[in-house]
Amino acid sequence: MTTPSGPAATSVPHALDDDRASHLPAPLREQIAQLPKVVLHDHLDGGLRPATIVELAREAGHELPAGTQDDPEALRAWFVESATSGSLPRYLETFDHTIAVMQTADHLRRVARESVLDLAADGVVYAEQRWAPEQHLAGGLTLQETVDAVREGLAEGVAEAAKDGRTIWVGQLVTAMRHADRWEEIADLALANRVEGALADSPGAVVGFDIAGAELGFPPDRYPSVWATLDDAGFPVTIHAGEADGVGSIAQAVHLGRAARVGHGVRIVEDIAFDPSGDRDDDAEPLATLGRVATWLRDRQVPLELCPSSNLQTGAAASIAEHPITRLLELEFAVTLNTDNRLQSGTSMTREMTLLVAEAGWTLDDLYEVTITAAWNAFVHHDERRRLVEDLIAPKYAEIEGAQV
Repeated sequence: MTTPSGPAATSVPHALDDDRASHLPAPLREQIAQLPKVVLHDHLDGGLRPATIVELAREAGHELPAGTQDDPEALRAWFVESATSGSLPRYLETFDHTIAVMQTADHLRRVARESVLDLAADGVVYAEQRWAPEQHLAGGLTLQETVDAVREGLAEGVAEAAKDGRTIWVGQLVTAMRHADRWEEIADLALANRVEGALADSPGAVVGFDIAGAELGFPPDRYPSVWATLDDAGFPVTIHAGEADGVGSIAQAVHLGRAARVGHGVRIVEDIAFDPSGDRDDDAEPLATLGRVATWLRDRQVPLELCPSSNLQTGAAASIAEHPITRLLELEFAVTLNTDNRLQSGTSMTREMTLLVAEAGWTLDDLYEVTITAAWNAFVHHDERRRLVEDLIAPKYAEIEGAQV
C-alpha cells in the first residue's frame, strides 16, 4: 500500500513565472492565481504528479522512459515534450504510463486524492474528473471496484482540502472508450453510481457520462440505444466531439447523443464564416455568419468545454492568441475554460487563465464570464449551482479590483 503524500507535495504548474506572462503586472498574476475556478473537462489519468508516477511505477514493476525512472522533473518534461511532439504514437504513449500505475484500488485512491488536492491548491472550487473504468482492470479489479476506489480517493481529497481551509466539490464523469464495445455496460455502471441528492454531501459520486478516445470512425451512432437509456434516466451527458473530428461529430453529439455539453467542440469554428475584413458590429462582436450547427449551439447555449493549451498540442490552433476560444466568447457562445490533461500539457487552470490574459487580451471580467458559465452548467442540481456561484465564486471576484460582477 502506498503512503499518500501530504498537501505540501502538491504539483500545480502556474503561469506566474511563465515567460509568456512575464509582461503582466505581478499583482495581476497573483490575482488570477487567487480566483475561484471551475473545471468541467479534466482527465484523471492526465493529471498525475510525476513523483507519484515514479513511486507507483516502482511498486507496480512498470518501466518508465529511459532517464526518468528516478527523476520526477525529467519525467514531467518527458510528458510535455511527448504530448507536444506532433507524433500521435508518442502522445498516446504518455497514457500508457499513467494508466499502468492506476491498476489497484490503493493506487486509484491515491491518484484521485492527490488530483483533488492539486486542483484545490489551484483555486478550483468545482471539478468533474473524467476517466474510463474499463482501462483499470488489469490488476484484477471489477468495474464497480474501480469506481468505488476513485470515489473514496476523491472524497478523501475533498476532506483534506477542507482541513486546509479550501472548499472544493468534485464528482466523477464515468467514460466509455469509443473504440471498445462496452458503451452500454459503462453507461449502466454510471447510472448505478449516480449521485443521490447534493454532490457536496456525496463527494466523488458519479455526476455524468462521457465517451472519449478516437472520434474518427467511432461516432455516437454506433450505439444509439445508449443515449436513449441515459436520456430516459435523466442522466447528464457530455461527449468528446469537434476536436479530432469536424462539425458533423458535434451535430451527432448534441442531436443523437443528447449531450448537455460538448467536450472540446473547438472545430465548431468550421461552421462559422468570419468576415475577412475583421470588422466588428456595433456591439464589438466579430462580423460572422453562423452555419446550422453553430446556430443551434449558440441559440441553445450548449456549453463548449474548450482546452486551449491541449488544443495547441493537437494542432487545433497555432497559439493562445489565435485560439478560437476568444472569438467564440465574443460571439456569445457558452464558453468554458478547461485543462484537459494537466500533466501532458504542463498546465493548470491558473496557467490557462493567465495565458489568455497575457496573449489573447482577456480581462478579469472575461474570466468571470467563463467561470460562471461553467458553474451554471455543472452536472449538479440547480440549487447547488446557485450555491456555487453565490457562495464560492461571486464573492471572491467582487473583492478583486477591476472585476465587474
